[in-house]
Amino acid sequence: MDPRERIARRVAKELKNGDVVNLGIGMPTMVANFISEDIEVILQSENGFIGMGPIAEKDQIDKDLVNAGGVHVTSKKGAAFFDSAMSFAIIRGGHVDVTVLGALQVDENGNLANWMIPGKLVPGMGGAMDLVVGAKKVIVSMEHTAKGKAKILKSCNLPLTAKGEVDLIITEMGVIEVTDGGLLLKEIAPNISLEDIINSTEAKLIISPILKPMEY
Repeated sequence: MDPRERIARRVAKELKNGDVVNLGIGMPTMVANFISEDIEVILQSENGFIGMGPIAEKDQIDKDLVNAGGVHVTSKKGAAFFDSAMSFAIIRGGHVDVTVLGALQVDENGNLANWMIPGKLVPGMGGAMDLVVGAKKVIVSMEHTAKGKAKILKSCNLPLTAKGEVDLIITEMGVIEVTDGGLLLKEIAPNISLEDIINSTEAKLIISPILKPMEY
């Protein structure tokens, strides 16, 4: 299974019936395709609508219907469309239960850096700063390393998007909870050894006494 799909499938299992969920640009948008039909989740897109459906197939594309990353998506019955001011009133008002977003770096204190790459021109952090502060639960979905370098660090060295706001980190290697005592490894991918994940993580991992295989 593709690592990105593996991550998206596992993130989808964190969502609960009735949750209002914001899916960030990039990999997080894939989560919409793997939400169980047994639960009703309300997806909010920061560019101005609520009631987003899965990514659109070729025969479903509406050129005027895209998510915050410009990807063509579908809408569900009852969807509502509004301006950016209303969208951010929902976010800043604490009405989002879960936000899922990518990261360049996360550290053992739950700090997040996800918008600036040194030496590259970037458009800015977008709505990430508002989302991670406004949402009740923050899930980082990302690949565990970048070109062999750890992304889960003792301390972020890129400009921070937010301090101490990350609750859960889900990568293709495992599921890590940010706790007051540090980073707790709760699940590990079936094809990954404990040594593999420790060697790929700069921050110290606390190994759960009931470490479970990662579910998809």
